[in-house]
Amino acid sequence: MADGVATIAYRNVHKAFDHPVLSGVDLEIHEGEMFALFGPSGTGKSVLLKTTIDLITPDMGDVSIEGRSIFQSREALDEAREKVGYVFQNAALFDSLNVYENVAMGIPEKVLERQKRAVTARKVWEALELVNLEPRVVLPKLPSELSGGMRKRVGIARAIVGRPRILLWDEPTTGLDPVNTAAVERLIVRLSRELDVTSLVVTHDIEGGLEICDRVAMLDSGRLRFCGSPDEFRDSSDPLVQAFVDRTAAERALDLPEFAT
Repeated sequence: MADGVATIAYRNVHKAFDHPVLSGVDLEIHEGEMFALFGPSGTGKSVLLKTTIDLITPDMGDVSIEGRSIFQSREALDEAREKVGYVFQNAALFDSLNVYENVAMGIPEKVLERQKRAVTARKVWEALELVNLEPRVVLPKLPSELSGGMRKRVGIARAIVGRPRILLWDEPTTGLDPVNTAAVERLIVRLSRELDVTSLVVTHDIEGGLEICDRVAMLDSGRLRFCGSPDEFRDSSDPLVQAFVDRTAAERALDLPEFAT
């Protein structure tokens, strides 16, 4: 990738449904970064994430992957999607498919068509091992036979099985207890390093995001309110940022659920 070209770039991104959700977001994610995106509920964090590979199409603006607009052509979008692994908020596994079939769906279709089944099986096996699941145990199981934490890990395995260069994490710890939340956050860090990927994490766990990410940003009312280092976020004089920091610290001290965003 050329020097100075952002891995992911959002330019003046707007999106409205029954009301404006994104109102001109400009943001760059750099190669190899771990980047967290915070914000109050309904401010457009997950919507912005979905625009990255056109799961939601902006009303205005542009999104580019490694310097190429995903809206340039269908070829450009397909190429971008092959570079990106997406971890959905609630794992989004197919109930009627077993673990092997769910994970294999993360391999691009044209790759599946030309590679031998044994190669696919090896890739699925390796992806499950990377997320600390025992393939022999989980491969034949249906999602309904797995715990919530295991389903999260299968969703992550599906996102990484195609060995993407970029990982998008949509609320990866939602619904998990503190122990599993910490385990998933450690997994995010380890996978990002071992697979040498750029990670963009939308998360409600503010303190966890501050601990694991290189930079963080906050959306408010569809606009970028803050972007900087975790230390700059903690030290910010912005009252909204401080409200997030103070609330999170208080809830951690009281061992209460994280500030829902």
